[in-house]
Amino acid sequence: MSHQTESGWDFEPVYGPDKLEGFDPAEKLGVPGEYPFTRGVYPTMYTQRPWTMRQYAGFGTAVESNQRYHQLIEAGTMGLSVAFDLPTQMGYDSDAAIAHGEVGKVGVAIDSIDDMRLLFNEIPLDQVSTSMTINAPGSVLLLLYQLVAEEQGVSGDKLTGTIQNDVLKEYIARGTYIYPPKESLRLISDIFAYCQTELPRWNTISISGYHMAEAGATPAQEIAFTLADGIEYVRTAVAAGLDVDTFAPRLSFFFVSRTTLLEEVAKFRAARRIWAQVMRDEFHAKNPKSLMLRFHTQTAGVQLTAQQPEVNLVRVAIQGLAAVLGGTQSLHTNSYDEAIALPTEKAARLALRTQQVLAYETDITATVDPFAGSYVVESLTDEVEAAARELMDQVEEFGGAVAAIEKGFQKQEIERSAYRIAQQIDSAERVIVGLNKFKVAEEEPYEPLRVDPTIEAQQVERLAKLRAERDHDAVDKALADLQAAARGDANCLYPMKEALKARATVGEVSDALREIWGAYIPADTF
Repeated sequence: MSHQTESGWDFEPVYGPDKLEGFDPAEKLGVPGEYPFTRGVYPTMYTQRPWTMRQYAGFGTAVESNQRYHQLIEAGTMGLSVAFDLPTQMGYDSDAAIAHGEVGKVGVAIDSIDDMRLLFNEIPLDQVSTSMTINAPGSVLLLLYQLVAEEQGVSGDKLTGTIQNDVLKEYIARGTYIYPPKESLRLISDIFAYCQTELPRWNTISISGYHMAEAGATPAQEIAFTLADGIEYVRTAVAAGLDVDTFAPRLSFFFVSRTTLLEEVAKFRAARRIWAQVMRDEFHAKNPKSLMLRFHTQTAGVQLTAQQPEVNLVRVAIQGLAAVLGGTQSLHTNSYDEAIALPTEKAARLALRTQQVLAYETDITATVDPFAGSYVVESLTDEVEAAARELMDQVEEFGGAVAAIEKGFQKQEIERSAYRIAQQIDSAERVIVGLNKFKVAEEEPYEPLRVDPTIEAQQVERLAKLRAERDHDAVDKALADLQAAARGDANCLYPMKEALKARATVGEVSDALREIWGAYIPADTF
């Protein structure tokens, strides 16, 4: 029986010293918390405290999501992670015609500061770390969060968390972009500058390979295209006049963790090593924190099955273990029922308990980087690194990540990998327990969480009330100021904040920028 890695090369039946001929531990490994950070970004890693347990949640109305957040906090979660519905992700209000049928479905609907207040009602924002999975309108949701914190009496320097804010991967693998790449990058550099002054502890971007992996990218492709995007963001910020050591320590990354544990551990170690070298040699960063690839991990949703869903509990435990052994800084473990519907309360609690068992009932937190020196893991780390660097070189030949995106390079490479995986599953060459092998004649009934179908009408009613009550002149002036900043080179976030404070909606702010910058329409590259 032959085995291949996810990246496409053969596993050796036995790995020995010959696989590490010429391997220099001082050069390749170093010590934890020091260059090249192969062994982790912090000297003690989990021996003093575990990773941040951050459960992704959000559905329906802000009130419903707020209730789920309180449940997760009571269950012991250490950080919140907000899922937004599709209209919010695309910068549309719930009453927009294009939003019909999607309001509150895959996340929470946030139309204005009124919704944001409800979302974080009685949650002290100076005591939680909040991650928000929002990209093109990332600036809008960040400012709404800051405004709600200010209403609580919490200043910007007390806020901790992350906005995903990674638009380049949207052009590659996900599709929730709004503006053209150039303008999107300009807005991201405005966010970097704004947070440097106003929200100094906030992670300004989570550069994401997760969605590329879910679309079919191999581990080598995942880190190659993610790090190439990261390089593009750093170049953009430097070109805008920002000093690399003022913003690079606040960059973070987001990766998937699959059931292929050994290669996933190798992937995370290779990614840290590549990023440290790039930041040191290309950008001449001096602050050691600028060289650290800090990342959040989510277990692989694409590997979950609707068939025999309880088996997903086993998959998620293995995926979570891979993330921890690979040195993640925070982790979301998927609920076992996510291949069917939004997680139930019980399923979400079980997902969190999986992390807690890993942290408190195993010995994997007793020592830093337990795989260091392993013949197979060190060999795989070198192989993943070499393959990723080769792909990154190809991106550079196009002229960088944006130019490669415009040519369809990353998308085409990922689609080729996805097709290969689909063929392997269809032929049962790749075994998926419960799907193409070890099936049962009849599935047990399962009652999924159902989203209230009246949510859209409720949101539309709330928007009508908001528009009737607010000061229209103040909103119009603030939106005009935002458009003036967008036409010039002023930072857009300051007038944007004033517009949101005056109760302008997410859709109105996004539309104001659409009028100036236009909307991105991808070219047919295939």
